[in-house]
Amino acid sequence: MTGRTMLAVRCNDWAPYHELPLETVPVPEIGPGQVRIAVHYAGVSFAISLVTEGRYQRKPPRPFSPGSEVAGVITEIGEGVIGFAVGDRVCAGIDWGGHAEEVVIDSATVYRIPDSLPFDVAPQLPLSYGTSHAALAWKARLQPGETVLIHGAAGAVGLAAVEIAKAMGARVIATASSPAKRDLALAHGADHAVAVPSPDARERIMELAPTGAGVIFDPIGGDVFDLSLRCVANSGRILVVGFAGGRVQQIPANILLVKDVTILGFNYGNYTGWGRVDERRRHEPVVREAFKRMFAWYEEGKLKPTTSHRFPLRDYKLAMETVLTRQSMGKTVLRMPVAERG
Repeated sequence: MTGRTMLAVRCNDWAPYHELPLETVPVPEIGPGQVRIAVHYAGVSFAISLVTEGRYQRKPPRPFSPGSEVAGVITEIGEGVIGFAVGDRVCAGIDWGGHAEEVVIDSATVYRIPDSLPFDVAPQLPLSYGTSHAALAWKARLQPGETVLIHGAAGAVGLAAVEIAKAMGARVIATASSPAKRDLALAHGADHAVAVPSPDARERIMELAPTGAGVIFDPIGGDVFDLSLRCVANSGRILVVGFAGGRVQQIPANILLVKDVTILGFNYGNYTGWGRVDERRRHEPVVREAFKRMFAWYEEGKLKPTTSHRFPLRDYKLAMETVLTRQSMGKTVLRMPVAERG
């Protein structure tokens, strides 16, 4: 591998993503327990913009390439890796390094994908679908027949939550900001869709769920969380998944007491090696079982991962702008040169 180079978006110092250069850098070396993936597509997300500015809870050692979701083909296997072979089609959740032509990653968070799953939609499975499934199934313990309110339902995580909640037998009320986004949520299985933000959002939600939602999935935070507190059922559960709205809410304990509400903070990174302690190997069996279930749902037509925007690697800045201005529905991805070559 000595002497080989690749193209990569590079974060040499903390900076907004649009200020990062595209550089030619050495390919990463492979070690025991790792696999090398020729990246075909990589996910672009709001969280990446926080990482490159040094505002995320995890701060990679600089210089680094951002990007935590990839799909491609395994080209090399490290010592001690079992269950994978060169040529396998895979997706992976990685620590960082995804906005590059190649990545080297611990095999614990690499997943072989069905032949029917295209590379351009597969990057959202490891983190977006993994997060939504784990939050609803493991943390909220969503039950068939329950009503779940899903905010940001046209984003990658929210749309995944809509599909997974329906696959689990729930009744889904989705919220999104535009008619097109609400239509997308409905097309992916939501039973109802409500405009948020809007002056009558609470009234509309309560018309659909007079006693409130038993489970609320909230990747937005801020004002949306305030709305959730007004729409949650007595003894309901609110999943705090993220703060895409920008404001980290302060939670009034008196309302939790009066309504007997449980607030569930959920960090999927604790299961994939991004926690305070790297426990990806300990959680690997239960995570792999979850992916086995999700891939089965995909092949049954219950999950329909959606990619709305695809940009060549050279247009990485435009890709991030599309995400930050909330133009994307489902996922936005970068297309690497190997995919360009067909």
